[in-house]
Amino acid sequence: MWRVWKLFDPLRAMVAQGIFLFGLAVLIHLVLLSTPTFNWLDGPNANQSLKQNAAMPKK
Repeated sequence: MWRVWKLFDPLRAMVAQGIFLFGLAVLIHLVLLSTPTFNWLDGPNANQSLKQNAAMPKK
């Protein structure tokens, strides 16, 4: 294993890995937020709350 670290600078490798993992985490969270099932900001009943706040139909 020590020969691998002779090829790569350990600090640069760990910084690159951290940036990559942070970007991956952001990408996964944005994909989940774009789905209606897993959007935790709007909640599971987002469509129902819009129907409840709609104006009453005239008779």
